[in-house]
This record gives sequence, structure tokens and C-alpha cells, in this order.
Amino acid sequence: MGLVISRQSVGDWKYIFISKNIIEFNLTGTAGRFGSGNLCPLYLYPETTDQQALIDNQTRTPNLNKEIVQQIADKLNLTFTHEKETTEGTFAPIDLLDYIYAVLHSPTYREKYKEFLKIDFPRVPYPEDKDTFWQLVTMGGELRQLHLLESPKVEQFITTYPKDGDNRITRRIAKKDWELYDTDNNLGRVWINDNQYFDQVPLVAWEFYIGGYQPAQKWLKYRHGRVLSFDDILHYQKIIVALTETDRIVKEIDATWTPG
Repeated sequence: MGLVISRQSVGDWKYIFISKNIIEFNLTGTAGRFGSGNLCPLYLYPETTDQQALIDNQTRTPNLNKEIVQQIADKLNLTFTHEKETTEGTFAPIDLLDYIYAVLHSPTYREKYKEFLKIDFPRVPYPEDKDTFWQLVTMGGELRQLHLLESPKVEQFITTYPKDGDNRITRRIAKKDWELYDTDNNLGRVWINDNQYFDQVPLVAWEFYIGGYQPAQKWLKYRHGRVLSFDDILHYQKIIVALTETDRIVKEIDATWTPG
């Protein structure tokens, strides 16, 4: 597992994601330009061509600067462990990843450092105190699980797919294919052809950006002409939950933490 992050960008910075697979360089940006994704793995594994030796020796090391980790441990009065433990008073690489993930999703952080974020990798401030650290770890962990579609919440659909048909995407999928019908809650219908649609899709999910892309629109656009399978229909509804929950959590991050 690793962070996907850009070294520089144009416009508003939003080039952060998570992956547990090998990625394509343009995951968060287009055509190798600004915002292209560098994958930073959480752990490093032994380099060997002997497959059995690798199986027998499953040791892995955190892909983290030991001195910086120790400084954080000293400041928070915690003990760093290479793997996640249930022992009180310890923290692990996954906790630091989740902390970083939360910080980099903070709208206030992105606004405050927007000029620097255009020219280099983001700099992550050290945790200020133990309570805030664990709050951000919790929220970053929620985001990570949502974006990997591993959170139980993505199974709790907020949308429906009410009409029978051939499930073929014939619309080119543009902004206009989201049709507002509930003005009080900003809910709309996303049409995939002239008869079928996903219902109760929040506008915030439809317009949400990850990197240079709007997943709720791009996922359908890439599948123009294809017939959606049953699993595809469920998968898209999980994406809508993940995007909607992301919007909620980033607001909670800003309510909890202010970058120094």
C-alpha cells in the first residue's frame, strides 16, 4: 500500500490518493504533466530473485525516515513499532500514513500552502499533540478505507438504479447528465442512456475531484458504449458513497485541526 502524490501542480492542489496496487503514472493527472502520481509505498521488501527465500523471510521495513519518526515519537511520548500493535502507547507506519492522508485532505492546509504546493512535494507538519494526532489518524484511516472501497460504509448505498433496460451507456457523460430533482438536498439523476439512470446522486459527489479527475463522471465516461454488469452497477454506487463521505470527513478534519 502506498500514497499517490504529485510533486507539483497547477491550480488548486488535490493530487493525493491511496493505492494497494501498482499504478499508472497518470492516475491523478493527465499525460505526464503537472499532478502526475508518484507512488510512495508504506513498506519496503527484500530484493531477491529467490522466490522461496522471500516466502520464508517475510521481513519488511517501514519506508520512513528513522530520525523523523523518532522525533515524532519523542514529541508524542509514544513508542514506534514496525507493525501495528494493540499495545497502548504505540504507533505504527499505518498510523503515520493515515495522519498524512488526513492532513493532505485538509482544505485549510491546501489553501494556506497552495503556492508551495505548485512547485514541490507537500511538506507535512509534525503532529502537535497526542490527542489531535489520534483524531487525524482516525479520520485519515476512514478516508483510506473509503478510497480503497474497503470501508463497510460503501455497502450502505445512498443511491438507487430503479429502471430495467439493457444497461448500455449511450450518453457521452457530461455535466448535464446529472439532472437535479431534489433542490433541498441537491440530489439528482445520472442518466446513462435515454431510459436508465442512477437516482439520488448528490451534487457534491458528482462534482468531486480527486486529482485532475471527477470520478463520478469519469468512471462512466470511460465506459461509453459498454453494458454495465450487475457488479458494475454496485461498484458505481460504492464510488458515490465514498465521494460523499469524503466531503463530510474533510470538513471534520478542518473543524478538528488548523495547520500551524
